[in-house]
Amino acid sequence: MKLIREEIESIEVLCEEKNGKKSFFIQGPFLQGDIKNRNGRIYESRILAKEVQRYNENFVSKQRALGELGHPDGPTVNLDRVSHKITSLKQEGTNFIGRAKILDTPMGRIAGALLNDGVTLGVSSRGMGSLISRDGANYVGEDFQLATAADIVADPSAPDAFVQGIMEGVEWYYDTHGKLMRAEEAQIQIESACRSRELEEQKLRIFEDYLYNL
Repeated sequence: MKLIREEIESIEVLCEEKNGKKSFFIQGPFLQGDIKNRNGRIYESRILAKEVQRYNENFVSKQRALGELGHPDGPTVNLDRVSHKITSLKQEGTNFIGRAKILDTPMGRIAGALLNDGVTLGVSSRGMGSLISRDGANYVGEDFQLATAADIVADPSAPDAFVQGIMEGVEWYYDTHGKLMRAEEAQIQIESACRSRELEEQKLRIFEDYLYNL
C-alpha cells in the first residue's frame, strides 16, 4: 500500500465571531472523483463514496476527524500537530465537500494567524491504498482508506510548484499484528527472520549430523 496525498487549492475561508472571539473554518472540495488529477491519479467516485461513508461513521460523527498543519510523512494523525477538526464531508456530484474548524491548539493558532492575515492555504487529503496502472493513469484501488480528509498546506503561487508539492509516499505494509510499517522496516524484519530461520536450520543440521555419527 502507498501513502497517497492530493492537494486542492480552491478552499473557502470563513470567519465567525461570537462574544468577541473569532473562529475560522475552511470549506470546499476536499476530495474529487472520476477525474485525472495533476499527479496522474484517478479516484473513482464510487470508491470515494464508500470510504467517505466509513470515515463519516467512524470519525466525523464521533468528533475524531482531525487534520494536521503541514505535510506529515506517514498515515498516522499526530495529536501534537493537529490544527483542525473536520465537521462534515458530503458528496456533491463527483466531489466531496468538506468543512473544518480551526482548533485552539498550537498548530491551529498558527493556521488561524495565517488565515487572519490573508494567507492563502490549501488542503491535502491523506490516505492509504494501492495503485493500478490503466489507460495511462494510476487508478486508486478498492482498498483505499482515508487517514484524514484534509491536512492544511501552503498554497504555492506557481502551478509547477504546486505540482511539485504533490508527493506520493513510500510503500507501507501491515505486519502480522495489523501494525503499519514502512517498506524498509518490513524488509529489515523479513531479512532478520530469514537469518534467524537459516541459523535454526543450521543448528538442526549439526544436531542431525551429530546423531548420525553416534
